[in-house]
Amino acid sequence: MKRRTLKQDEAELWERVAKTAVPLVPAKKRVAAPFEKPKKKSAQQKDIESAPIKHFKIGANAASKPPSHDLAPSISTALSHMPVKMDAKSYTKMRRGKLGPEDTMDLHGMTVAQAHGALINFIVSGHNRGFRLLLVITGKGKKSDDDGPIPRQIGVLRHQVPQWLRMAPIAPLILQVTEAHFKHGGGGAYYVYLRKRR
Repeated sequence: MKRRTLKQDEAELWERVAKTAVPLVPAKKRVAAPFEKPKKKSAQQKDIESAPIKHFKIGANAASKPPSHDLAPSISTALSHMPVKMDAKSYTKMRRGKLGPEDTMDLHGMTVAQAHGALINFIVSGHNRGFRLLLVITGKGKKSDDDGPIPRQIGVLRHQVPQWLRMAPIAPLILQVTEAHFKHGGGGAYYVYLRKRR
């Protein structure tokens, strides 16, 4: 059976109905109706289609993604990114181990509760005596035999001490906290630079 072509009035009616219709699935490319003639491409469209594709890299303009893990930065990284509140020359000398601590406290062998109380007393007494630079030795912590599938932080006091130094009642007495130079204990110790006593 031969397909019949639409008459002029039928084509106009079809065109009006087609304009009011909403497609169920949006078509990627509109297919020309059987009664329409394909439109001729303009010179501008031909130029666009024949132009060479510029070199590009997929994702070059995309926003950078945050890292896929949610691990906290290491203590040394976090402390090194803290703003410097003290004199820049003194800070540089302190970081290079050229400033000697005026008093030292070793927290080895203490429980968390014992260490917290002892640290508060040490900082308050150092401030009352007019000291500026104190050294708190925490140790780096021991690696246990049974690590298991869940990662754990090594060195409880090493991780707790920087947090305690940012809390009341000793936070207002402290100007700067940084990891000690290797000759004073390196990653297992902290310099605590106190504010001047008023």
